[in-house]
Amino acid sequence: MDQSIVKVLVPATIAFVIGILSTPVVTHYLYKYRVWKKVGGKTALDGSTAHEFNRLHGDYETKTPRMGGIVVWGSVFITTIGLAFLASIFPFNSVVRFNFLTRSETWIPFFTLIMGAVVGFFNDLLDISPEGTGLTLRIRLFIVVILSGFIGWWFYAKLAVTAINIPFAQPLSIGWLIIPLFIFVSLCLYASGVIDGIDGLSGGVFASIFASYTIIAFAEQQYELSALCATLVGGLLAFLWFNIPPARFYMSETGTMGITLTIAAVAFLTDSLGHGIGIAVLPIIGGLLVATVVSNILQIVWKKIFRKKLFRIAPLHHHFEAIGWPSPKVVMRYWILSVMFAFAGVILALSFLL
Repeated sequence: MDQSIVKVLVPATIAFVIGILSTPVVTHYLYKYRVWKKVGGKTALDGSTAHEFNRLHGDYETKTPRMGGIVVWGSVFITTIGLAFLASIFPFNSVVRFNFLTRSETWIPFFTLIMGAVVGFFNDLLDISPEGTGLTLRIRLFIVVILSGFIGWWFYAKLAVTAINIPFAQPLSIGWLIIPLFIFVSLCLYASGVIDGIDGLSGGVFASIFASYTIIAFAEQQYELSALCATLVGGLLAFLWFNIPPARFYMSETGTMGITLTIAAVAFLTDSLGHGIGIAVLPIIGGLLVATVVSNILQIVWKKIFRKKLFRIAPLHHHFEAIGWPSPKVVMRYWILSVMFAFAGVILALSFLL
């Protein structure tokens, strides 16, 4: 088997195994310390009470632990740092080849994942307090802007990224505007993190997205980046193993913040730096994330203009629940759609490289 394929598959397998083996321990402590909301229910984006959501999931929130995202980023962290450590201790080719933590390809997305996970973890700690407030949305958005602004600046100043590739057309040179573009993409992806709302939904969708970028990065010969994306797939599948109904835990902010911001970094790395169209295919590969954000926006605008709701509840996956679809049906149909979107995005990305 080609060494580059092994370099991608081995870390993914290790992350999956670590996630599977560590979950019983994580679950034990999450239940032991009652890591769930003390008061169920949510507030709608316009500040009103989210009656439909509270009817569907309000009580469940006070029984199911949060912080399940630890399984994802924890397994990725242990795998990544563990292989890098082994490569430094045993500098043999048979060991070094599995180290995929490199400045040119994976420092940025790995840093983004861990920083987002840490901020999300702190928010979850506040969220499970008796007050159950968490960080306000304004503070979380501010943190996302600061973090993504720094990463965007790094792309511009350190990696000299000043253009984005357009399918079957000349690259679009935007200069320093690459920084606000990265901030905008990061904010949109972070907003899509509310897809973590039904058992098994977010894990399957995010796994499809990172599997797509695993293939795209591999085709661009960015093997370290491909290995990191595959490792995330391994961690997500381990999480999903325990998140299918009835879920043992929610992914919550410690998972969704790091994961969504990492998607932005990976998309930019597989664009002009990899001579691909990683940014252009992101709305396709992440089509369900787009639908999640757009449905929220439409709901707010519709209520302001027409004084009534467009959907029974936003985002869209909860609307389907509200009109009578069983949760497993919503999840499985989203999985099917996520694979279809991923397939379409990968085909377009690979056709650009031919």
